[in-house]
Amino acid sequence: MSDRAVQTLSHCVWFFLIALSFTAGCLVGPNFERPPGPAVTSYDAAPVSLPAPGGPDPAQRFIDGAAIARQWWELFRSPALNEVLALAIKGSPTLASAQATLAQAEEVVVAARGAYYPQIDLAATGNYQYNRALNRESLVSNSVAASGKNSLVTSMFDIGPLITYTPDLFGLNRRLVEEDIALAENQRYQLAAAYLTLTADSVTQAVTIASTVAQIDAVNDIIAVDEHNLDLVRIAFTAGSVARTDVLSAESQLANDRTLLQPLSQQLNVAQHALSVLVGKTPAEWSPPPFDLETLTLPGELPLTVPSQLVHDRPDILSAEAQLHAASAAIGVATAQLYPSVTLSPTWTLQTATIEGRFAGPDIAAEMAGAIVAPIFHGGTLQAQERAAVDAYEADFGVYRQTVLQAFGQVADVLRALQHDTELLGAESTAATASKASLELSQAAYSAGRGSLVQVLDAQRLYAQALQGYAHAKGQRYLDSVLLFEAMGGDSKAWIEFNAGSQP
Repeated sequence: MSDRAVQTLSHCVWFFLIALSFTAGCLVGPNFERPPGPAVTSYDAAPVSLPAPGGPDPAQRFIDGAAIARQWWELFRSPALNEVLALAIKGSPTLASAQATLAQAEEVVVAARGAYYPQIDLAATGNYQYNRALNRESLVSNSVAASGKNSLVTSMFDIGPLITYTPDLFGLNRRLVEEDIALAENQRYQLAAAYLTLTADSVTQAVTIASTVAQIDAVNDIIAVDEHNLDLVRIAFTAGSVARTDVLSAESQLANDRTLLQPLSQQLNVAQHALSVLVGKTPAEWSPPPFDLETLTLPGELPLTVPSQLVHDRPDILSAEAQLHAASAAIGVATAQLYPSVTLSPTWTLQTATIEGRFAGPDIAAEMAGAIVAPIFHGGTLQAQERAAVDAYEADFGVYRQTVLQAFGQVADVLRALQHDTELLGAESTAATASKASLELSQAAYSAGRGSLVQVLDAQRLYAQALQGYAHAKGQRYLDSVLLFEAMGGDSKAWIEFNAGSQP
């Protein structure tokens, strides 16, 4: 083949490669589509209602389709609670760690997008060479003047850019970026989940403190009743109307009821210490303010997200969806590796040289290099990688479905718990009122000598159980209200969107 034919063929090849480099190319692999949510309109087979508990306790009702308020804990109308939540959001190490992890994932996306552009480096090389000739003829053959010297000194210096560009013909780079974006989204929703858990746990511990204090107050009331009953028995014993055994029975009842305080005190301390940790402090550095159920307002209207919207509000579901998206993009990455790839490497070099101290002048050298690599045989590796990516997607799809099912199950549990809390609170309130009246009648009859101590102790035991049960049921209603806000996703989505919008 003639030199002209070779040159013509070379030009044709370069025109073909350059044309490919400016072609958008196709995008192989599946395009991700958000999975549809469960086709249901309610969370439970039977409707859930909140009956009025009766007495002094307020009623609650569900508001279908209502959005969760930003900083929903303000519905409890407690300035102390608001201050604690502000401290927790600011000082939580878990939240800080999640924010740093998200920032790392976002930088990975920026780095991956660099593959869209040519990679340019600057290279410089220098060369110094000293040749000593064995005879005069060798110098002459190298076009060196015969000056009586028998050595040759040369130096060269090259400088210029090194450019490498890989056109994304089949979407390999775009799928890699898509995968990294999805992984960054996953971290964003992990951050939202950490925020949701932090805020819900902080409110839960504050309410637990208030509920435990209420139960301790109830036990103290019981102990006060025991002490009053013991005084009555001692008076009767002094008057000779009862035996010593009645005094011992009353003392035993008082001692037994006093043992109820220690477990509640431990429960209170655990909740206080847990809240200290949530705000990023040790229990020795910070103590929670005194919370009381009487200073907390029970939210009367509870927002109930419709099922079709829940899958777009809960951060755990959104995180599983982002992971599924990343798995879908990974299929595209594996598929793109089955197709050819093109690499272009144009270079421009400025060259200077000196020979025997004489400057040879600057030269500009241009070079265009390119390569096409098409996979032919890899022992089935590439096909196996594609199948493995598909399997990974199916595994993540199963995780997504399970996450959705668990979320709907949790909401159904909370709704029923709120219904049962209301029913239990009404029953406990009625029992406390009735048992208190019964105890007062038994004490009056015993004082008048018409009743027995056994009747008084039985009435006292029933009143103690009812009083402590009422305090527990009242606190549980607050706790399950908090759990509903958490099950609905809280304000985590609004919080993450607000923070993303405020970033430069």
